[in-house]
Amino acid sequence: MIPGHSAAELESPTSQHTSSSRLVASLEHVLPIPVVREPEPEPRKTSPIVAVPRQNRSERLDRLVNITLASLGLVLAAPIMLVFAILVKLTSPGPIFYAQARVGLDRRRSGEMGPYDRRTRDLGGRAFMILKFRTMRVDAEKNGAVWAVKRDARVTSVGRVMRKYRIDELPQLVNVIRGEMNIVGPRPERPSIFSRLCDDIAEYPLRQRARPGITGWAQVNQAYDTSLDDVRSKVRFDLEYIERQGVAEDLMIMARTVPVLILRKGGW
Repeated sequence: MIPGHSAAELESPTSQHTSSSRLVASLEHVLPIPVVREPEPEPRKTSPIVAVPRQNRSERLDRLVNITLASLGLVLAAPIMLVFAILVKLTSPGPIFYAQARVGLDRRRSGEMGPYDRRTRDLGGRAFMILKFRTMRVDAEKNGAVWAVKRDARVTSVGRVMRKYRIDELPQLVNVIRGEMNIVGPRPERPSIFSRLCDDIAEYPLRQRARPGITGWAQVNQAYDTSLDDVRSKVRFDLEYIERQGVAEDLMIMARTVPVLILRKGGW
């Protein structure tokens, strides 16, 4: 589905772990297949809160549109997802799905205020477990996370096809229905990488003013990240989106996602 991305209401480590475990457990119950789980890294240091212009959008209308489209998308994509789930299981050892901690909406910057406890961890936003089809070997990050490259040896044969057409992102429709993501928004990053990018790119935390998405303005304009300069470029696109975000903007980006998928632009 994808091309290629104020006090905070942060959950305590216990509640985050319980919520994430409940999600993974429910998936394993519906689809009796093990899911790769990544341990949550240490929290990042609190960064100063910087305001950035943003168009107001109706949260209720926004959720209605996203839930409707995600539900419809799951129904339509179910046959494709089933085929690739079988192929992943048959062609490489390991689980079908990959569940990984990501940094989501920062309510301090979004204006969506809620209870805040100074004792809770600051990850830069609300942490959640993102879902993907597994496209790499199970030992792909045994030496730590590294930038993906073209013809990456860690990617499986089926994974290469899924990445090319962004099929590996389809399970994130479940994240949209749960309210952790939108169809359109900045792509979420894992906490450890998020922390490093905040140190290298001053504007990076501002992306968290919008709920993360499966596709986004950055993704329809640029391919996968291979360097820090690529990330800087995508941050500029993400901030452009935040300034003018809304249902009409989202529908336009969704429409532009279709030719990117069909023409296989930016996919590896």
